[in-house]
Amino acid sequence: MPGLVRRPLVVWLLAVVAVPVLLTAVLIPARAGTTEDDLRDRTTAALKARGIETSRIDFDGRDARIVVQAGVDEGIVRSVVAGVDGVRSVRVDGGGTPSPTPTAEPSTGPAEGVPGFEVGRTDRAIRVQAPVRSQAVKDALAAEVDGVLGSDREYDDRTTIDPANGLSDATTLSALLRALAIGGGDASVRYDGDTLTLSGQVPDQATKATVGRAAAKAVPGAVVADELRLPAPVKTAVSEPCRTFQTRLAAFGREYKINFLSGTSIVNDASKPTVVKAAALLQSCKTVRVEIAGHTDDLGSPSTSLPLSERRAAAVKAELVRLGIGADRLIPHGYGESFPIATNDTGAGRIANRRAELRVVQGN
Repeated sequence: MPGLVRRPLVVWLLAVVAVPVLLTAVLIPARAGTTEDDLRDRTTAALKARGIETSRIDFDGRDARIVVQAGVDEGIVRSVVAGVDGVRSVRVDGGGTPSPTPTAEPSTGPAEGVPGFEVGRTDRAIRVQAPVRSQAVKDALAAEVDGVLGSDREYDDRTTIDPANGLSDATTLSALLRALAIGGGDASVRYDGDTLTLSGQVPDQATKATVGRAAAKAVPGAVVADELRLPAPVKTAVSEPCRTFQTRLAAFGREYKINFLSGTSIVNDASKPTVVKAAALLQSCKTVRVEIAGHTDDLGSPSTSLPLSERRAAAVKAELVRLGIGADRLIPHGYGESFPIATNDTGAGRIANRRAELRVVQGN
C-alpha cells in the first residue's frame, strides 16, 4: 500500500515541473517571432522613408542585421535603424562607407550635396522639380505629397532620377512640402545651388515664417531671398471681434497651451480647459478659419512622429467641433518633430513640444 500512494505523488510532482517548462518552450518563440516581425516592418518603413534600398533585413530578438546594396552609406543606415524604437544593436553588411574627405575649414555656405530644386503650389497642383538618387526616393517624395494634397489639387511630378547627384532622401523637402500646402494661389521655393528664393503669396505672416524656417532647414547655410507676399487688406466692414481676432488668438497661444500625453493624441488634464477656452474664442468671430498645427517631441522615429502629430491635430479639431465650432473652419496639419519650441533633453521641454497650436489661415 505505501508504494501505491507514493508513485502517483511522484508523477504529480513531475507534472508540476514539466508543464511550465513546456509552456515556456512553446510561448517564447511565438512571442519572439511577433517582436521580430514588428521590428522588421518598422525598420523597413524607416529606411524607405529615407529612400534607402536594402537587400535583406533580419532580426535576432532585438538585434538587427541589415544587408545593403553596393554604394549605400552604412553609417546612414546604421543611424536610421538605431533610431527605430526597440532596436538594441545594428550590424550593417555590404554597401561601404564613403571614404573620408580631408579636413577643411568650417564653411558658412549651403550644405554640400543638395542639388538645385523647386517646390511650388497653385490652386490646382503641388509641384516638385528635383533630381533624386533612386526610384525609392521618388516614391517617398510622392508619398509625402500625397499626405498633404487636398481633394482639389494634383501632383505635378517633375522629379528625375540621378544616382550620382540627386537627393538622397525625401526628408530634405518634407517639411517644405507641408508648409507650402497651406493656403491657395501660387507660391514656390527655388534653390539654385546658392540661393533659396521664396516667391508667391501666402495667407498670413505665420505661414510666411513657417515656409521660411522649412526652407532654411532644407538647405542649411544657404542665402534666403524671401519674396513671399501677404494678401492685400480687404477694405470691408469688419466686426470688432473679428478685426482683433488674430491678435487675441496670438495672446491666447502665449498664455494657454495644448499639450498631450507622451506617445498619444490624448490632451493632458492640464490642457483640457484650454481647448474649451479656444472654442469660446473661436465663437467670438464665426467667419475666421484656423489651422490646428500638431507637433511631437523627438522620442519617436520620423516614420511615427508625423502620423502622431496629424492625429493630435485631428483630435483637437474633433473636440472643437463637439464644442460647437464648424468643421469647415478648422484645418488640421501635422508637422512631426520638425519645429520644437524647447529642448528635447528635458522632460519639461518634451512636454512643451508635444503640443497643438492655433493660427489664423483666413478670416474676414
